[in-house]
Amino acid sequence: MKCLELIVGILMIVILLSACNAVSSQSHVHEAMYNKAMNETPMKNKPNHHTEKGFQNDPFVETAAAKGPRFYLRRAWDSLFVPDVPDGHVLSEIESAQLLKNVAGERITWLGHASFLIRISGMNVLTDPFLTDYASPVPFAGPRRFVGDAIPINELPPIDVVIVSHNHYDHLDDKTVRSLPNKENINVFVPLGLKSFFTQRGYSKVTELDWGESKAIGKLKFTALSAVHDSARSVNDKDKTLWSSWAIEGQEKKVFFVGDSGYSDTIYKKIGEQFGSFDYAILPIGAYEPRELLWMSHVTPEEAVAIGLDVKAKALIASHWGTLSSLSDEPPFEPPIRFKASGIEGGFSENDIWVMKIGESRSISTSVKPTL
Repeated sequence: MKCLELIVGILMIVILLSACNAVSSQSHVHEAMYNKAMNETPMKNKPNHHTEKGFQNDPFVETAAAKGPRFYLRRAWDSLFVPDVPDGHVLSEIESAQLLKNVAGERITWLGHASFLIRISGMNVLTDPFLTDYASPVPFAGPRRFVGDAIPINELPPIDVVIVSHNHYDHLDDKTVRSLPNKENINVFVPLGLKSFFTQRGYSKVTELDWGESKAIGKLKFTALSAVHDSARSVNDKDKTLWSSWAIEGQEKKVFFVGDSGYSDTIYKKIGEQFGSFDYAILPIGAYEPRELLWMSHVTPEEAVAIGLDVKAKALIASHWGTLSSLSDEPPFEPPIRFKASGIEGGFSENDIWVMKIGESRSISTSVKPTL
């Protein structure tokens, strides 16, 4: 019976798996035809990233080679195993709670993957809410969390704002969104097309933003900005919702948040020119191998550092690693090693390259960054 359940589970994963890697097409030819069609049908009187069927990258980017069944079989197989986790990678609930209490003023807390709790200008901002076990259409299979949640959902401080980068399971989790308390008081900012995801789950203060649009809440200003990615939650909604990076501007600090992106040698330089500089850039460093399949949607650690340089960030914060199994082929704890080395080579000091522990809080109010 257990063997049968395992086979059924693997088959379901192969069929339904669509976390950060979204949904593969039937063939590379089909992908090229689809991209060509999308690129040739922009909406009249709309920005270039709007199409009749949804959205596309601008400047336009050809989709990488089709992933195919072998890629998804590897993902399914890898999801059955838990990698060796280095000591100290995840703080205990007691340690996390103590740090959260002791780090006064403005701070950033890593909750795992692309979920951060940012305390800035008197508000608590939650990024890309994924705080449960599986990044999958089904609640028992697919990419799964292989580390504990150092701060459970019910132990989080009251959330004032939620921002979402895009509609993939590991960045927008149904169970997490349903579980957050005080939904009526949470302001939600999402890219175009994602408002209904939240309103259907009990949220009322939901704002959709296109690239370049901003909204202020209290002393904070949020601006949706471009990124190089895609979106999908099933086999029939590819790129029907927009994807974004975000500028979070407080009274004293500016934070740039990238949920997922391929590298662009144009858009991030333009963002840097527009905002002058950022105090912190939260950058994805994992899920980049094999490159021939993931170059379009996920940066390498070195490309993440390049984004930080392009947007003129003063400090870089590693995201999108060390939390979920089976998203890609690189060793799970390789990304921070390459990230640190590239950051130092790029001129950042070790103190300004943050590879945080899950559950760790660091101050952004002063130059002192508490460590355990």
